[in-house]
Amino acid sequence: MLKWTDVRKVAKDGNPAPDRKVTKTDAEWRKQLSPEQYQVTRRAGTEAPFSSEMCCLFTPGIYSCVCCDTVLFDASQKFESGTGWPSFTQPVAANVVAYHEDASHGMVRIEALCNICDAHLGHVFPDGPPPSGLRYCMNALSLKKQST
Repeated sequence: MLKWTDVRKVAKDGNPAPDRKVTKTDAEWRKQLSPEQYQVTRRAGTEAPFSSEMCCLFTPGIYSCVCCDTVLFDASQKFESGTGWPSFTQPVAANVVAYHEDASHGMVRIEALCNICDAHLGHVFPDGPPPSGLRYCMNALSLKKQST
């Protein structure tokens, strides 16, 4: 189980190697994604809080990257954070999410990206529930829910 110290260490020292890599041209991403998905995933945008029904969706299933279909989160790790974005306590595997320090907007945060295709997913914070204490605050536009 990842903890905040693990996330900070990986963001500083380097991310684990992914099982595969997906690389596409900007034109290919634009063709595949809606304009909103493209802005969030390829340009590190952020959707408006409470703009997605995914925030209050707690049925069993898995959440994958909208860009490359990599499974990122399991609904069993999802919780209501009250922030307006879907929140999880852990990814499904240590090497599916990449972490980078983000010093934009006058604060230092840890950005979460798909480790397979480099899609911006959101940010990770140390204010989640036990036992991990992590809150993966994800943009719903970067995810797609699949039933199990």
